[in-house]
Amino acid sequence: MTFSYASGTTVVTGAGSGIGAALAVELAARGASLALVDINEGGLTDTHARLSVAGYRAAAYRADLGSAADIEALGTRLAAEHSDINALVNNAGVGIVGMIDQTSVEDFESLFAVNFWGPVRLTKQLLPTLRAAGPARIVNVSSILGIVAAPGQAPYVASKFALRGFSETLAAELWNSGVEVSTVYPGGIATGIARSARLASGVDPVQARSDLEDYAKILATSPADAARQIADGAARGQARILIGKDARRADRLQRLAPARYPAIIRRLIGAR
Repeated sequence: MTFSYASGTTVVTGAGSGIGAALAVELAARGASLALVDINEGGLTDTHARLSVAGYRAAAYRADLGSAADIEALGTRLAAEHSDINALVNNAGVGIVGMIDQTSVEDFESLFAVNFWGPVRLTKQLLPTLRAAGPARIVNVSSILGIVAAPGQAPYVASKFALRGFSETLAAELWNSGVEVSTVYPGGIATGIARSARLASGVDPVQARSDLEDYAKILATSPADAARQIADGAARGQARILIGKDARRADRLQRLAPARYPAIIRRLIGAR
């Protein structure tokens, strides 16, 4: 049976921009009431205003999803103000650029705080509410780099692999509970994540920003298209949602050559 977003409230993190903002619009059009979460107050206000002007039901919550205290307070408030929460989209994430010898342990920790511990903490906070809702959905947005590794982004890759492992374990534990889990693997989505990526402590900022600008030019899938595919896949209870031809190619590459794909990726990057 296809899940109905119109039957309750959907929580969307990272709703101030990119995929999160597009998902808010897509899910609102499907009848969902929305609880929008972001650390960026300006972007959050813009998304909330866009939905409100269109007559959709939405509430906005500013929170730092890298902060355990913020997430605890957020989860408590969401559960109290929205007893009908039946979907959680853990979309918020940050990137970082730098080789491992340019990257500090603190760089790893700050990225994991948002990309991994944020979804884990918020899921644990809201899981009792989701279970009580009956048919419910948890959507965790990983990355193409949660399927294959690539040089220069070790903290990001590690956090997205960790989120994948958490999601798949969660899905196994929630089997037949009424709460279904989808893990999303976007490829190159035309958002601002490349330009807004953090730089590792040892990176040359001029060269890194130039490389990120070049990378941003090849991002093909629009946030709106990604949002539609995510909403459709989660409604069907699809466990793995691959977004974009590059994500599908990466998935095939990893399956066909699990030991050899790093060398293939190195050659592809070197050929650019």
